[in-house]
Amino acid sequence: MRKRRERFEDEHEEHINESWLIPYADILTLLLALFIVLFASSNIDKEKYHSIMEAFKSELTGTKIDSKEAGLSLSNPVKKPDTPAPVQEPEPGLSKEEIELNQLMEQLNKYIVDNHMESLITLTDTKRGVEISLKDIILFDTGKADLKESSSKMLDAFIGLMNTVSNPISIEGHTDNVPIKTMEFASNWELSSARAVSVLHYFESKDIAKNRLQFVGYGEFQPLYPNDTEEHKQANRRVNIVILRKN
Repeated sequence: MRKRRERFEDEHEEHINESWLIPYADILTLLLALFIVLFASSNIDKEKYHSIMEAFKSELTGTKIDSKEAGLSLSNPVKKPDTPAPVQEPEPGLSKEEIELNQLMEQLNKYIVDNHMESLITLTDTKRGVEISLKDIILFDTGKADLKESSSKMLDAFIGLMNTVSNPISIEGHTDNVPIKTMEFASNWELSSARAVSVLHYFESKDIAKNRLQFVGYGEFQPLYPNDTEEHKQANRRVNIVILRKN
């Protein structure tokens, strides 16, 4: 009996304690889960990623994650501003004068287009006002300052439209650089001024208020183009009617 007991005690002392295997297995399980999560995060399948994250978190905490959006986030969180962005003030509306000038320009443009006069009349909205530029050939004969009878219909149409506003009107004569010296006109200044005055007097005769009218003759000194071709010279010979802005 004594020998049997001693042999049993020797065997018991030689038996290795295997209790460490349990935490070791848990660590391996967690490492496996971590590698699975890392692998899943490299894929774009968001549904699978959330499912794995739920299992991993449950494994770590022993609780089930109810929300699929809990845990790690796939995107950077959007930081809300501490203070609200300033509200921009709306741009002020157009003044009554600007509305009237815009309407006038639309009506003038319609008249020009309807009468196929785009090659003879140019309409421009400038800082000074609405500018109607008329080539001299529709108003005057060469070297003359008397209005052609055929121009009256067109000028009457413009007068009717310009009377819808009360803005001042500047009438400005221009020529090319070809010298002129006649008994009537000593230079291009006189010719350009006389042509502007002719248009002014016609407007006056059609009951446009005198205090709205002014004229100037620029001669050859404000050309649109170099006077190097006949076409450019013709473009430089013009009368501009400018409905001026009041401010």
